[in-house]
Amino acid sequence: MKIGCHLSTSKGFKAMGVQALNIDANTFQFFTRNPRGGKAKAIDESDVESLLEIVSEHEFASLLAHAPYTLNPCSNSESTREFALQVMEDDLRRMEYLPGNLYNFHPGSHVKQGVDLGIELIVETLNSVLKPEHRTTVLLETMSGKGTEVGKTFEELKRIIDGVKLSDKMGVCLDTCHVYDAGYDIVNDLDGVLAEFDSIIGLEKLKAIHLNDSKNPFKSHKDRHEKIGEGHIGFEAIERIVNHSALRDLPFFLETPNEIPGYADEIRALRSVYR
Repeated sequence: MKIGCHLSTSKGFKAMGVQALNIDANTFQFFTRNPRGGKAKAIDESDVESLLEIVSEHEFASLLAHAPYTLNPCSNSESTREFALQVMEDDLRRMEYLPGNLYNFHPGSHVKQGVDLGIELIVETLNSVLKPEHRTTVLLETMSGKGTEVGKTFEELKRIIDGVKLSDKMGVCLDTCHVYDAGYDIVNDLDGVLAEFDSIIGLEKLKAIHLNDSKNPFKSHKDRHEKIGEGHIGFEAIERIVNHSALRDLPFFLETPNEIPGYADEIRALRSVYR
């Protein structure tokens, strides 16, 4: 099972690798910079090399870097869109120190400009920042549909991917809390949801899973993660998710409201039911 959680970069890359091993994780997610934005720390190449040694020695799955929440490439503010472009350019340059891994971002909110223009602006940003030499796969995250979020349906994600010239560098990160809140019934019809994803986007584009329970009921269009088994999705449904033939070989990333001991407990519980 390829599973990890969100770890803090505060003590460096090697420390994240060691912390992952300590909780029986074989991958992890991290923010590229402060989740509310701002300048990223300078890369310590020796620290990165130490992490790469851990990743290689312990056969880690792909690592997942997460863009800051403030990134909004389809904002109605030109300065906000420019910030998103600059951050993504910088993040993808920095990700070359960790080649062959994943970079995830929330598509953004169109702020009452309409979904069509929102998608157009997201595509414009991606076409500006993606380069043929990049060795990182950029993931669009499925969203819950709160407010004016783009990416609440598989069709919206497909339209973004189709508009990107280097679409071979694009993929999707499916967030279980978000899709459930958006109205995809992964509790009672997981096969149907995945068949729909496959028919619209293609399962080959699904590269990672954010594994979260939901504090809110089905189709609530909210975004409140809950600990595994303590929300409206429930442990039995999550057990089916991690064992599904279309998903079981993907990397799973916990973003539940936990500290490290809680993540360790969840990883232990999920490994115990993984077949």
